[in-house]
Amino acid sequence: MSEQQRAERTERRVVVAGAGMAGVQTAVALREQGFTGPVTLIGAEPHQPYDRPPLSKAVLLGKAEESAFDIDFEGLDIALRLGCEVTGVRAGDHELDTSDGPVPYDVLVLATGAEPVALPGSDGVPGVHLLRTLDDAARLRPVLEAGRPVVVVGAGWIGAEFATAARAAGCEVTVVEAADRPLAGALPAEVAAPMAAWYAQSGARLLTGARVARVEPGSVVLDDGRTLPAGAVVVGIGARPATGWLAGSGIALGPEGSVRADAALRTSLPDVYAVGDCASFPSARYGTRLVVHHWDNALQGPRTAAAHIAAGRGAAGIPPYDPVPYFWSEQFGRFVQYAGHHADADLLLWRGDPAEPAWSVCWLRDGALVAVLAVGRPRDVAQGRRLIEAGARLDADRAADPSVPLKSAVLP
Repeated sequence: MSEQQRAERTERRVVVAGAGMAGVQTAVALREQGFTGPVTLIGAEPHQPYDRPPLSKAVLLGKAEESAFDIDFEGLDIALRLGCEVTGVRAGDHELDTSDGPVPYDVLVLATGAEPVALPGSDGVPGVHLLRTLDDAARLRPVLEAGRPVVVVGAGWIGAEFATAARAAGCEVTVVEAADRPLAGALPAEVAAPMAAWYAQSGARLLTGARVARVEPGSVVLDDGRTLPAGAVVVGIGARPATGWLAGSGIALGPEGSVRADAALRTSLPDVYAVGDCASFPSARYGTRLVVHHWDNALQGPRTAAAHIAAGRGAAGIPPYDPVPYFWSEQFGRFVQYAGHHADADLLLWRGDPAEPAWSVCWLRDGALVAVLAVGRPRDVAQGRRLIEAGARLDADRAADPSVPLKSAVLP
C-alpha cells in the first residue's frame, strides 16, 4: 500500500445516511476492508439499528422483543447518530443536512431504504397501519393479541406475511386486492394464481378485483358498497425509494425515483454512493437497470461500495455490482424463494404441480436460465442461482422434470 493510499484510508470521513441493513453493512464492510478513517452512521429512528424481516414474523407475534443487529459499533469505532433525520445534500460543501445540523463528509453513502406507499384518504384515520418499522410492529402487536378482525389492503409479499401472522394469532383476516390475483405486480398470472388458494386454506378471506373507496373508524368501505369490519387496517400496497429528501441536490434519479448508481454504486455526484432499496444499478446480466427492494441486495451491495471507498484511487479491478437478485417469503406455512429476473424470459417451465405442497418454476431466455421461483424446494433455488450466475443453458425437457436436479439439466 502506498503512503498516499494509507493517508486516504486514515483521513477521509465516511458518512452513511440510513441505519437499516444497507447502511449498517456498509459501515461494517468498510472496517472489514481495512478502512480506518472516521465512519458515522446516521439513522432516523431512535432505536439501535435492527433487521426488518422479523418485524412481520417473530416481533409482530411477540416471540421476540426486537431484532437489533448483534454488532459492536463502539468496538468497530462506528459512530451512531440515531433519531436524526436527513434533509438534504450540499455536494459543493460536502455536507449532509440533518435535523441536528450539517454533517461534513468526504465520502457519503446513501442508504435511506424505501418507504411504504400510503392508502389515499387514510391519513389520520384511527386504526390504519403500515408495517415498515419497529414502532409499526409495536403498534400492531396489541391488535393481534386482542384477536380483533383485520383488513389487509394489498396481497403482495408484505400483505401475505402479515395475513399469515394475523391468522396465527387467531384474528379474522380479510385481504383486499385491486388486481385479479395476489402478487400481481411481482409474478405472471399463471404463477401467482395458484397462490390464491393459500389464503382460504389458512382461514383468511381474499377479495380480488376489489378496491377501497374509503376507510372509516372500525371499517373499510369498498367501491361496490360492501363494508368490512376492521379492528385494524394494514396497508401493504408497495414501497418507493426514500429519496424525496434529495430534491435539489443534483443527484440523478432513476426508475421509481431511485438514486441512479453505476456498477460501482457511485451516484452522479463525486464522492457519493448509494446502496440498498433507495438505489438502482445497471445489470449487464439482464440488460436493464434494476431496483431491488429485498434484504439480500441490502446485504450484498454495501460490500461493493465499501470496497471502492476503502481502495480509494486503487479501486481498479473490483468486480462490478451485478448480482442475481434473491429474496424469500414465509407465508401460510410455505417457504417461498425467488432468484433472478424473469421480465424478458421467453419460456416458463413448471417443476411439479402447484396444487401440491412443493413445486417450482423456471424461466429461460434463449435457452439460458434467468430466474427460478420455488415453493418448498430450496435446492432448486440454490442450484438455480448458481446456474444463473454461470449463464447456464438448460435442456427444457429435463428442467421440467421435478425429479431431475436442475444442475443435471445443464446442456454441455
